[in-house]
Amino acid sequence: MAEDLVGSVSWPVFTLVTLAGFGWVAYMAATALARLWRPWWQVVMYAAILGLGNRILEMMLYNGYLLSGRAYVIDTAYIMLVMLLSYRMALVHKMITQYPWLYERTGLFGWREREVARG
Repeated sequence: MAEDLVGSVSWPVFTLVTLAGFGWVAYMAATALARLWRPWWQVVMYAAILGLGNRILEMMLYNGYLLSGRAYVIDTAYIMLVMLLSYRMALVHKMITQYPWLYERTGLFGWREREVARG
């Protein structure tokens, strides 16, 4: 049943490898990209590469199918979601800590220019 939903491996393997392992790698990679001021589209490119790495690891260690399109799409979609959210959060944190006199946080994923009091 798990193979029908998540691709080619069981739920424990999917949870351990994809959700926990590659989720952490995705978070760290996206944070690094934001800290280096890289554009958001590089997050998408790296997510595709990490999705391929996930498929290769599951094939080598857990006898999963390398060429499973459904599994690649599911794994990569999760990795991309984690990366895009982490990237935005890291970028917001960087903007409001590096330029506190210019910007203030407006939520988890946004910032705005500070109101300047003119006297």
